[in-house]
Parts: sequence; structure tokens; C-alpha cells
Amino acid sequence: MNNKEVLNYCPNFNRIINFKYNGDDIITDKLITIYRDFIFKADLTNNQDITMVKDIDYVLNRYTEDYLFRKEMKSEILNIKIKKTCSDILRAIVQNILNIFDNYLFNTTRKITIAKWI
Repeated sequence: MNNKEVLNYCPNFNRIINFKYNGDDIITDKLITIYRDFIFKADLTNNQDITMVKDIDYVLNRYTEDYLFRKEMKSEILNIKIKKTCSDILRAIVQNILNIFDNYLFNTTRKITIAKWI
């Protein structure tokens, strides 16, 4: 597999990999490691893998830019449960991360925030 081909599907790669975070932030460190491992192990002949690579790139870029999403992800990621019988744990974790993002979008678009002008 060609790394340049993978990076064509990940326009936010450098922004995600070079994201500055607190050294004590284990969750962000693990998310970036999961991202890097998944995109370089993905089968680019499989359309589902290509879609997941694009999606995880988008989601982790959003994670780096959106404080509220980052806060939500850090609390929800601790609730992920993977069955021992799962054959591809990395794929299952990535799928759960994508599901957390989908739930976040659904919940934030349903809430209307009214700003209070002083």
C-alpha cells in the first residue's frame, strides 16, 4: 500500500498528527495513534475502508477544532465496549468513534442555543 495514496484520502493528516495538546491528555494521544494505525492499515481496494478513512480523518479534524466535541468525545470514549470475540478491534474502535460523532451531531443540531446579549 502506498502512503501517498492513503494521504490523498486524508487532507487533515498533518493538522491531526501535529495537534498540540496537554501532555497529560492520554485520550487525545490514543485517538491520534488509533487514527494513524487505522489509515495506514486500511485496505484501499475496499470502498468501505476508503469511506471509513475519509470519515475518521474528518472526525478527528473536528476533534482538534471543536472544543465542545472534544469534551464530548473524551467522556463518551470511555464508555466504548468491544466484545472479546471481535476479529478487528481497531475497526470496531474507529466505528465507535464515528458513532460518537454522529450522536454528537444529532444532539447538537437538535439543541438551539440562545445567546444572551448584555
